[in-house]
Amino acid sequence: MQAGRRWSWQRSTLGELVAEFLGTMIILLFGDGSVAMVVAGLNQSGRGTKAFVSQADWLIIGWGWALGVMFGVWVAGGVSGAHLNPAVTLAQALRRRFPWRKVAPYMIAQVVGAFVAAAIVYGDFVGAINSLNHAMHITRGAPKSLATYSIFATFPAPYLGSWVTPFLDQVLGTALLVGLIFAVIDEYNAPVKGNLAPLVIGLIVFAIGICFGTDAGYAINPARDLGPRLFAFAAGWGKVAFPGDYGNVNTYFWIPIVGPLVGGAVGCCLYDWLVRDVLIARGAKPEPEVVETSGADTLDVSDSATTPDSGGANA
Repeated sequence: MQAGRRWSWQRSTLGELVAEFLGTMIILLFGDGSVAMVVAGLNQSGRGTKAFVSQADWLIIGWGWALGVMFGVWVAGGVSGAHLNPAVTLAQALRRRFPWRKVAPYMIAQVVGAFVAAAIVYGDFVGAINSLNHAMHITRGAPKSLATYSIFATFPAPYLGSWVTPFLDQVLGTALLVGLIFAVIDEYNAPVKGNLAPLVIGLIVFAIGICFGTDAGYAINPARDLGPRLFAFAAGWGKVAFPGDYGNVNTYFWIPIVGPLVGGAVGCCLYDWLVRDVLIARGAKPEPEVVETSGADTLDVSDSATTPDSGGANA
């Protein structure tokens, strides 16, 4: 069955950017929404007691981000490849022939999608946020407002005394994310079948969150942090949001941007050098990816330089 009328933008790069915007927005709606539930929603609605009173709160947040990534990748994957993360976009350009001319537009679309999602989450939870601020005598922009700012973007744990550990934490987390995504979608290895890659990528994000999340909040995605950080700054959280002054580590904003970009490059290169290149050297053949076009007609798009690779994003 033929689709309805096709507009020119839908067949252009703009269509891909819209998919990246939408997919990233979905990730942040579920991710930031889960944090808002734990920090302000449950306790202010009478459905909980205090924020972060049990370890189960971290599991709520972990599953929120994992499900957001899963749904975002499912939504955008067929159009843009569902990078939804500047670190993934950079890795695809470095190692999978993704066009460099699309790198900056993809990244911008991702950041804008994250910013819009943060604004929507704020609009939905503003009553709970204001109630929590009033109950705890919190003034936005003051050091104590880190409690409500944490709904939107990341910050270093108080036991860290410099930028080094959170930076390395972001490199490690994103290297794991991107390296495992490359393994999941690698046609030379054992790619996930039956459109289950989004589910597996969501589980990767969940695993990183429950294993490496406490040092720096596992941004592992520059857009996921920068978009909501800019929104929080505009909404009154001041220096707590941007440049990110927390006492133990100040001018923090660059760490969840640079760290994931470095980590993504490390992760994709290590996977290719240590696994994919070994498979190719041993004579492995790529499994063809067959995309249904209409009816019984199919198109083999394996190893195509112009077809977006199925990517993935954080949390």
